[in-house]
Amino acid sequence: MADSSGRGVVAICAARFYPDLADRLVAGAQRVLADAGYEHATFDVPGAFELPLAAQWCAESGRFVAVVCLGVVIRGETDHYDFVCQEAARGIGAVQRATGVPCGFGVITCANREQALARAGEGRRHVGEDAARAVVAMLDLRARLAPAGAVR
Repeated sequence: MADSSGRGVVAICAARFYPDLADRLVAGAQRVLADAGYEHATFDVPGAFELPLAAQWCAESGRFVAVVCLGVVIRGETDHYDFVCQEAARGIGAVQRATGVPCGFGVITCANREQALARAGEGRRHVGEDAARAVVAMLDLRARLAPAGAVR
């Protein structure tokens, strides 16, 4: 779990259904993690539906102190969007509760590509950065709550 900095390695799981958007999200997460002193390893999955299982595998491997889950789901003409969004959110939350490994939810759920771009660095928000900041904050909280003398 620890790397050369002693802080640990964070897994980034990226849904590649929209590869250009995934690249933006990953780059943002990587910047935040590097600034916070964390190394990272990136793993690609086909889409947002697969993120919970990838996060579970990363969390259970013991190699990572946290997992950042990134992806984009754009509403289409069917109910598919609702099922994918619900399962991604529910599944990622379940992984962090079951394993105790913080999992950042960096999945953009939106109506169109313009909204996705606005949340992937072209607007005021960058969901990849936000998800990475969330896991850094949770790792800091865990360190503050650790018993005195415990290995962090």
